[in-house]
Amino acid sequence: MLMNVPGILTDFDGGEEKGGFEVALASSPGVTNGSRRIIVANQLPVKAFKDEKWCFEWDKFALDTLILQLKDGLPSDLEVIYVGCLKADIELNDQDEVANFLWEKFRCVPTFLSLDLINKYYHGFCKHYLWPLFHYMLPVTPSHGVRFDRSNWLAYVSANKIFADKVYEVINPDEDYVWIQDYHLMVLPTMLRKKYSRIKVGFFLHSPFPSSEIYRTLPVRDEILRALLNCDLVGFQTFDYARHFLSCCSRMLGLDYRSKRGYIGIDYFGRTVTIMILPVGIHMGQIQNVMSLPDTGKKAKELKEKYAGKIVMLGIDDMDMFKGIGLKFLAMGQLLEQSPALRGRIVLVQITNPPRSRGNDIKEVEEEVKKIATEINRKYGEPGYEPIVCINGPVSTQEKIAHYAISECVVVNAVRDGMNLVPYEYTVSRQSSSNLDKALGLGDGQRRKSMIVVSEFIGCSPSLSGAIRVNPWDVESVANGMFSGSMMNELEKELRHEKHYKYVSSHDVAYWARSFDQDLKRACGEHYGKRCWGIGLGLGFRVVALGPNFRKLSVAHIVSSYKLTKSRLILLDYDGTMLPEDKLDKAPSEEVISILNGLCSDPKNIVFIVSGRGKDTLSKWFSPCPKLGLSAEHGYFTRWSKDSDWESRPVPADLDWKKVVLPIMEKYTEATDGSSIEQKESALVWHHLEADPDFGIWQAKELVDHLESVLANEPVVVKRGQHIVEVKPQDVSKGLVFQSLLASMQSKGKSPDFVLCVGDDRSDEDMFESIASSLDNKSLSDHTEVFACTVGQKPSMAKYYLDDPSEVIKMLQGLSTASAAMQLPPKSPVHQAAAASVDDHSIDKSPTSFV
Repeated sequence: MLMNVPGILTDFDGGEEKGGFEVALASSPGVTNGSRRIIVANQLPVKAFKDEKWCFEWDKFALDTLILQLKDGLPSDLEVIYVGCLKADIELNDQDEVANFLWEKFRCVPTFLSLDLINKYYHGFCKHYLWPLFHYMLPVTPSHGVRFDRSNWLAYVSANKIFADKVYEVINPDEDYVWIQDYHLMVLPTMLRKKYSRIKVGFFLHSPFPSSEIYRTLPVRDEILRALLNCDLVGFQTFDYARHFLSCCSRMLGLDYRSKRGYIGIDYFGRTVTIMILPVGIHMGQIQNVMSLPDTGKKAKELKEKYAGKIVMLGIDDMDMFKGIGLKFLAMGQLLEQSPALRGRIVLVQITNPPRSRGNDIKEVEEEVKKIATEINRKYGEPGYEPIVCINGPVSTQEKIAHYAISECVVVNAVRDGMNLVPYEYTVSRQSSSNLDKALGLGDGQRRKSMIVVSEFIGCSPSLSGAIRVNPWDVESVANGMFSGSMMNELEKELRHEKHYKYVSSHDVAYWARSFDQDLKRACGEHYGKRCWGIGLGLGFRVVALGPNFRKLSVAHIVSSYKLTKSRLILLDYDGTMLPEDKLDKAPSEEVISILNGLCSDPKNIVFIVSGRGKDTLSKWFSPCPKLGLSAEHGYFTRWSKDSDWESRPVPADLDWKKVVLPIMEKYTEATDGSSIEQKESALVWHHLEADPDFGIWQAKELVDHLESVLANEPVVVKRGQHIVEVKPQDVSKGLVFQSLLASMQSKGKSPDFVLCVGDDRSDEDMFESIASSLDNKSLSDHTEVFACTVGQKPSMAKYYLDDPSEVIKMLQGLSTASAAMQLPPKSPVHQAAAASVDDHSIDKSPTSFV
């Protein structure tokens, strides 16, 4: 049941807006001229102010205007469109005029949100619920954070729908690329994908992505994960954030990922979602331009005179509970306590930007910071000297650069932060500039230096190898870092500065944008090589993409071919094919036994179960099917019927390798809770289905490497399957089972004109590959009806698929019924009823069925 909140949409299936703005856009130049980039962010990079009427200008001098800066990394002739909110409340009567003006002059498309919607969407869900959770703070008690509120979530969805409508107004879905920015718009990809299945869309998360243990507490976790998977490319600042996202996809959605040629990809319903890891950079030109301004030099000179004879350490942070300002001040107090000689000589200047949201948590942080600063200044200060100088922002960009220029060390002490570009800005500001050099009295040949104390819990930390990394929770450690940063010898500071400047200057925001754009193009390269259609409702919507020759097996189609053939070979895997993997009772049901007996009773059919299970288990389970052939342990043992003897493949009888393999598997079983060993006559199998998903996959990879190294000279193969690692003789595979059965039929003059092979695992791919090879080398006639079918929509050598075991049973029931009908006298009422039943089975009403 959906909750209705005034002014908030409860679904996102509404139609497009049909106002005059859309008409104006449709006739505007550039809408359909080649590919463009549509940058979607919570806020537009424009400033708005009202005199007699609304006026707008680019917000060029804000250091955090990232979506405007990234244009430098794109081709100069490429049109860029911006979609987002304005930093002003535009009256309803002015919105159409403002929208048209912003489009014509700035190529900006504003999203007008009501005040109530902003409060619930931005302040309610984004800043007070999602932001803390992504920074590892759970609302354990009502007084410790804001708990999940369904009405705020619906506001978030509703706001994302408004953004989607604005994208619809300007997009050419066949050409344009959409780039969505940050956690405010995480369900937007689903809305765009629902309208345009082939839309080219990328998403970049600027905040941290938490570990799966934190993320899984989110009540709408699946909706957000699936929305991100509706992108072609998802970008993260660090490997840790990407690793957490991949772990969530594995644990909550059962998706695995693979790395190929340096790229990480997740297969999601036939589409490959690419994962990108690249930290954001800064705009070098903008900072250098501010450094050259006379006002910046003047301010730097004033600051140098103000703090003459002092060692200045600098902090620039938003007023936020995660920036660690209070912990930084405590570290300053600890530094002065343990180093009395620094009292009166060292100053921590803390510039605090205004909070981006409001609430009791902000008030508590402000009060704590003020209290700690006051106490330290009272304890260690003296007339004319305060150890901590607090500057409440906002301050101009020139003033920030001036502070960077006169500071010996910058301290970034956040307890958790997505990226934090302060160290990058500081590094560039400490580089040579004629304007600042003159203001500070520095010579032309004087080498530049800088020192950075940085928290290990922020995104920029891995890229600052010359910084002093600290644990912000360890106040003494931070104090020691601050001491080292301020007291380090000049040559060491110079070398560290050079190292940082080289990285920052070569990995600027243009490099980041260019890299993302190139990766997005590459990720979208396969769009038009596949057939796509959408399935699912609401935020559960996703697009299924399949190769042009890979299609769903229609019951009507296979039954029609089945009726026209006279010599049929039917090969069926069991686990995961005729039986769901999660079913505890693995024995076949009465329905399965009945269907198999129906197929076996047709003299034109040879039916085999080809399984990895042991022969004793298969004999017991399928004893009610006397005419059914069984191939156990991937073909090591085979029998044609219940009355025939088991035959084994002519492989080396020496199984001494088991004495090596079993102890190794036992060690991994002891170390991996939920894993087990299955001992077969010809093989050993290590199962990890019941183990922790991530740990099981990790251990399986390690086990494969271990076994391959110790079995290099043995006549065996080590293979990974779905949740298993198997060691078996080299000349045993399901593909060889098909070759053997085909040769046997041909030797009796019954070469098959119909082949059905169904399986779900990697071992079944051997059968599909063997069938394809037989067609290529003419072992099978070109007129043979071949249905190689995999279970589940995934890359496969098979040309057909069915969604799950229930559809396999339905298909086999159709074949069994057709056999029964063909074996009855043509005119009998029973024959007519059976034929009607066949027709009923043969109609596949699924919209994803192809003939």
